[in-house]
Amino acid sequence: MPPRLLLYTRTADYRHESIPDAVDAIRALGGFAVEHTEDPADFERPLEGFAAVVFLSTSGRVLTPAGRARLERYTRAGGGFAGVHAAACTEYGWPYYGGLLGARFTRHPACQPGRALVADPAHPATRHLPPVWEFTDEWYDFDRVPGDRERVLLRADETSYEGGGMGADHPLAWCRERGPAAGRVFYTALGHACDAYRDPEFLAHLNGGLEWVAEPAQ
Repeated sequence: MPPRLLLYTRTADYRHESIPDAVDAIRALGGFAVEHTEDPADFERPLEGFAAVVFLSTSGRVLTPAGRARLERYTRAGGGFAGVHAAACTEYGWPYYGGLLGARFTRHPACQPGRALVADPAHPATRHLPPVWEFTDEWYDFDRVPGDRERVLLRADETSYEGGGMGADHPLAWCRERGPAAGRVFYTALGHACDAYRDPEFLAHLNGGLEWVAEPAQ
């Protein structure tokens, strides 16, 4: 049986036009059984049957208090979590979510071409990429650089676009290994535009991250 993903795209703030393309693209990856929802009530039910929960361009407050509690129990018990793009613009009022994801969105310049630098060429989300990857996106800034628990996979080259605000150490994608009281976490800031979900390199990046986060514990 392929790993089951709960793919969540609810928005309470900005809504990305690329969400339908993204859902279709993840379904088309073929390696997952995808259950897509925008209903917060689905987080008030057991989540243990899913290999990972994926927040895809969610925004604002998207969970009820009961849903927050259920997601926290699930991830603390070893369930996987992945965030894509605006997942970092989600649940600002819930401190646990900020710690789970690793950093929160603060701002972005105009969507434009730039360069992503591979920081970890061994990870499934990045091992297929060239060391310098030309891409077009919003180049999110974050409130912090992920800490010792997280492993940065991609960094932005701020010299390659206008408006970067983090300097040389500007993370774009990162992950966290499974711990004694937590599941794996993967996040990528990329994925703003509809075209991203037709780009083979980005789809391989996304697929590698999802496969990794959904991998069962040994």
